[in-house]
Amino acid sequence: MRERAYTQGRQDMNSKPLIGINADFRPAKGNAYPFAWSHAGYFDCVTAAGGIPVLLPPVADPNDLRQVLSRLDGVVLSGCKLDLDPTRLGMDPHPVTRPMPPRREEFDRRLAKMVYEMKVPTLAIGMGMVTLNLMAGGTVFQYLPDDVLKSLSHRDTVEACLRHVIEIVPGTKMDTIYGPGEIRVNSDHHMGIDQIAPSFRVSATAMDGVVEAYESIEDNWWCLGVQFHPHDETASALDMQVFEAFVEGVRFQQVDAEDNILSLAGRRAA
Repeated sequence: MRERAYTQGRQDMNSKPLIGINADFRPAKGNAYPFAWSHAGYFDCVTAAGGIPVLLPPVADPNDLRQVLSRLDGVVLSGCKLDLDPTRLGMDPHPVTRPMPPRREEFDRRLAKMVYEMKVPTLAIGMGMVTLNLMAGGTVFQYLPDDVLKSLSHRDTVEACLRHVIEIVPGTKMDTIYGPGEIRVNSDHHMGIDQIAPSFRVSATAMDGVVEAYESIEDNWWCLGVQFHPHDETASALDMQVFEAFVEGVRFQQVDAEDNILSLAGRRAA
């Protein structure tokens, strides 16, 4: 399916890539209707980086989702302030845990699994990063203050703009985007990554060792996960570079896929 999408895209290499963004979701409650929405920062940043955002509501049919993904050039796995349901992870719920609506979690899990299997270029942010790592074979910390020795504060219930330092691993995508050394990022989470999935390597960590960024180690898949929020109004001006690198990565993977298809077609014709 990815081959068909890339072949169609080659007809106009100057066209902007289509970038899917999973929507947030609220079920019906009382007199309030159910609805889906997105933080404007996600689609504004995709647009500013040269892509065309496409909002993905939590559709129920996996075949419908697969068909949509076959026509997209990349996906932003967005996050939210709510958590993965710890009971689905085999954990006893912590008192502070607030599970997201089941419809959203089920869709996000399915979407993360499909982008992983189909190797759709992906930028995973916040809880999207945690979900993708989980679906790729990694594990989750439910509550960092309890699960990580001498954990930093990663969420402030009073201050909306909590920031802390992260250290970038040399030679990674984060190194390419920001340069070597340390940067300060916004932070708003209490879940986090425990064991990194086999398809990823760590790109940045907080000073307490918590994974703050990872990337794919597979040559045919551009994927970057960041625990911080480059789309948010609390982000720094430099964080826009994350979206620019993502859209550039989408274009490179698209060209590589198209060249491979043409090379294969040429060998078959010969």
